[in-house]
This record gives sequence, C-alpha cells and structure tokens, in this order.
Amino acid sequence: MIRWISIVVLSIGIVGTGVWGYQEHQEKNAVLIQAENTYQRAFHELSYHMDLLHDKIGSSLAMNSKDSLSPQLVEIWRLTSEAHSNVGQLPLGLLPFNKTEELLSDIGDFTYQTAVRDLEEKPLSKKEIKSLESLYKQSGEIKDELRDVQHFVLDENLRWMDVQLALSTQDEQMDNTIIDGFETVEKQVKGYSESNLDSTILGASSKEHEFKNLRGKKINEKQALEQGQALFNVKNKQDLTATKSGDGADVPLYSVSYNNGDKNGYLDITEKGGHPLTLLVDRPVKDRKISLHEGLQKAEKYVKDFDFEDMVIFQSNEYDDIGVYSFLHNKDGTRVYSDAIEVKVALDNGDILGFTARNYFMNHKDRDLPKPKITDKEAKEKVNEDVEIKEEHLAVIDNDLGDEVLTYEYLGVLGDQTYRIFINAMNGKEEKVEKLSGTEVNFTNKF
Repeated sequence: MIRWISIVVLSIGIVGTGVWGYQEHQEKNAVLIQAENTYQRAFHELSYHMDLLHDKIGSSLAMNSKDSLSPQLVEIWRLTSEAHSNVGQLPLGLLPFNKTEELLSDIGDFTYQTAVRDLEEKPLSKKEIKSLESLYKQSGEIKDELRDVQHFVLDENLRWMDVQLALSTQDEQMDNTIIDGFETVEKQVKGYSESNLDSTILGASSKEHEFKNLRGKKINEKQALEQGQALFNVKNKQDLTATKSGDGADVPLYSVSYNNGDKNGYLDITEKGGHPLTLLVDRPVKDRKISLHEGLQKAEKYVKDFDFEDMVIFQSNEYDDIGVYSFLHNKDGTRVYSDAIEVKVALDNGDILGFTARNYFMNHKDRDLPKPKITDKEAKEKVNEDVEIKEEHLAVIDNDLGDEVLTYEYLGVLGDQTYRIFINAMNGKEEKVEKLSGTEVNFTNKF
C-alpha cells in the first residue's frame, strides 16, 4: 500500500514539475517574443523616419516662402528626434553608432535654429542652402543603406535577438547581416562628419475625424467571415477567424485573419455596412507577368466593385513586383486629397494584396467648394521661378492646422527631381511642397 502511495505521490510530483517547467518555458518565450517585436518595430520605424527625413529635406529646397519653410524645418527637426528614439530602442549598445546619432543631432540643431529665427529678415544664406543640399544627399544614401538592411531582414526572416546575442558575446567570426549593415551606415556617416567640419550644422490629413460615410445595416460575425472569404479569395472558411473590436474603438469593426501555408491575410471590416477599411495579404510574389498599367486596371475594377464614386488615379508606384495605386475623390474636377484610397496589386497574377480606405470613410462628406479668389496666373507667380511646371489641377488639401483649403496644385521639375506644390486658391499662400520619389508621373492633365 505504501508503495502505491509513493508511486502516486511521485507521479504527481513529476507531472507538477512538468507543468511548472512548461509554464516557465511559455513565459520565457512570451518575453522573448515581446522583445523581438519591440526591436522589429523600432527598426522599421527608423527606416520609415529616414525616408520621410530625406523627402522633407528635399521638399525644403524647392520652397519659396518662409511661411512654408519654417514649419518644414521644424518637421525635419521632429523627425530627427523620432529617428533618435528609434535608434535608442535597438540593441546597439555594444555597437559603435555614435557618428550616426551625431549626424541626426546636427541635422536637428541646424533645422531648429534656422526655423525659430525670422526668415523674412534673415533668409537662408547660400552656405545654409549648400548645407541643406549636402544633408539631402547624405540622408538619401543613409536611407538607401537602411532599406538594404530592411530588405535582408524581411527576405531572410532575421531576428534582432540574434543581433543582441552576437553583440553581447562579441563573436567576431559571427556573420550577421544586420550588424554588417549598421556598420556600413556608421562608416558612411563618419565620412560625412569629416566633410562637414566647415558647415553650419555644427552650431494627406492631420486631423482625426469620425467615420461619416458608413452606410448600410450592421453585420454579424458570420457575415464578416463570409465577406472576408470573398475578399481574401479563399475556398475554405475554416482558415478564417474573426474578432470583434472592444469598447473604445474609433469605429466598431471585425478583424478577420487568414492563415494557410505561405499565404496570410488580415482584414478590418466595419460592423455598420460591412465596409473594408484595411486589407493586407502576405504571400510570396513571383516575377512580374503583368505591367503596371494592367495592374492599374485590376485596381480600378476593385475600387469600382465597392461602389466608390468619382475616384480618379493620381499616383502609381512599383515595389518588388507589386503595384501600388492611390486614388482620390474627384469633386466637380477638383481632387480631394483627404478622401483617398490605396490598392496594392501583385504583378505576377493580378491578386489584390492590399487595400486601405480609412481616410476615405473618415473624411468623405458632401462639400460645397468655393470658387478661387486668385487666378491660375497669379498662383503660378507664387511658385519658385526655378521650378518648371508640367501639370496643374485644382485640389482640396488639409493645411498644417488640419483645415481643408482649396488650392492650385502644380507638378513641376527642379533639376532632376519632381515636386508637387500647392498654392492656396483664396490668398496665394504656399501651403505645401512635396518631393515625389519612385512615382509614375504622366504630365498630361491640365485645368
């Protein structure tokens, strides 16, 4: 009897130890996953902020108004702070990265000190403009290096926890693409700092609105799964799961996810009306078999199938055999930037890989547009005289305060760069200047 009791107690102890060990293992994995997610987010945000930083510096070179230039320089300063924060969250403590951080600090100091002074009385000097041009070139090269690292991270499914291990063990023989990439960035920036010793750097909607254009009856979870099945174009509904948003969400919705082998998808669909806000599909994309224009036809059909009225294509890009198409609402010949939709199309077979209409449903409404108070000729006089205008439209955009304004929109060329310039149609103010990169531009449309 005592023997059996001992066996039972021992068995219970073994099982308990196993359960405890399993829980410890699960908790450890959860911590590692959380750390990895934090590193991945910080890195991809760093790459994104460097992209924006490069574009903002480029746009500032085409500006001709202190009212536009000062806020732009402040925005550049803000982006350098964001990039600093991203670097600080990466496991680079044992990797020399001080030159890159020093360059970000110099950019921030230069733009902030320039922005806070009165540019009307003391405009940018030739030396400062030359510094901006240098910073534009340097930030572009850093951006490209980071994009190369990002490509390897995504393509090879690399883990940042391995970076932390490699740095902490100081294993010089360890081949780590991420470390090599950041060392390349640091080496390149070191060359910049040596050439900048004499430079002065040593001293579309911004408002969140309610979703106003949601029509139709409420859908339930079953209907959300059915629509998700159609949008993902999958046969087996068992591969789909749906979760309803909790209290406090900006709009009640269902989140539908799909997982089947090498194809995964995620969809946000509104409870009211069953409108898709965002759709993302992740799968290997093979070599391109259809053209960017053929992809546009797929995107246009997709937009039309969901009954979006009076939408016009205004921009198309291609990234790694994927076509990205942006559409704007056309109100009586005036393009409304806040009512925007974006569609991503795989150029190997025409599948829809991405769709977002959050801006459209958040901002779209009936508008009574005013008539311009200044003429097209008067607006063009506000554009930098060195910019060669190739295309022009009327457009409604959000200004820096988040208010909608009617503008003359000009696409023009300065040097080898293309810019989109917005002049207020009511008072002639230069509202915004954006540098276009990697965009297919056809200079054909006129007023």
